[in-house]
Amino acid sequence: MTDELLIREDADGVAHLTMNAPAKLNALSNAMLGALQNSFDAISQDTSVKAVILSGAGKAFCAGHDLKEMTAARQSEDGGKAAFTSLFDTCARMMLTIQKMPQPVIAQVHGIATAAGCQLVASCDLAVAAEGTRFGVNGVNIGLFCSTPMVALSRNIPRKQAFEMLTTGEFIEATRAREMGLINRIAKPDALAEETRALAEHLATKLGAAVRIGKRAFYEQAEMSVEEAYSYASAVMTENMGFRDTEEGIAAFLEKRPPDWKD
Repeated sequence: MTDELLIREDADGVAHLTMNAPAKLNALSNAMLGALQNSFDAISQDTSVKAVILSGAGKAFCAGHDLKEMTAARQSEDGGKAAFTSLFDTCARMMLTIQKMPQPVIAQVHGIATAAGCQLVASCDLAVAAEGTRFGVNGVNIGLFCSTPMVALSRNIPRKQAFEMLTTGEFIEATRAREMGLINRIAKPDALAEETRALAEHLATKLGAAVRIGKRAFYEQAEMSVEEAYSYASAVMTENMGFRDTEEGIAAFLEKRPPDWKD
């Protein structure tokens, strides 16, 4: 590992981002949030990248916000109000960027994912976790309700389960997280990177233009009524059918040959 706060490695259409602050359990400090935002913005414009993996160095994926940094901010004249507003707004923008960027983002999770770290998992499009990984929104244990992590969490798992996690501050194991829909797959610890990479490379084989339009539609239709969603999705599929590579994909399927995609 280098001394970089966030490490990016690209290969075979996959960009792998590693949060590299193991001594702080990859806490989402202002610096880490900035590094993630900059990388996601850059990847969003990089058409060579078809899928993204996000992981953490050391013994944990991410332990949430940097509490020492937050405590120091309280010493300002306004008691940290401006700093906290900026921190949570910056964090929300980064989380939203993950869903708005065209490429699927896969969280590769191990150790723990707590508070804003759990929010980060919930904000990614897909998640693969190692056996034994624990997830929690534990702010209530120190008197700080995890209100911003709640937004992503409650859009991933059933309402009562989310409320239980938020109010008890208790951890759930990877098996329970998969049952509730927070993660997609569980891997042996020594196979986590390999299994996550295999999923990312599989996604990278799909037509990039179709995945981009589909990811945008997936999140947008979820906020609509059923009638609005069908109307919107119909327009999206009509647009998708107009792609040259989609025409080629259909022809290749009918002719039983691999498609010659340009995107």
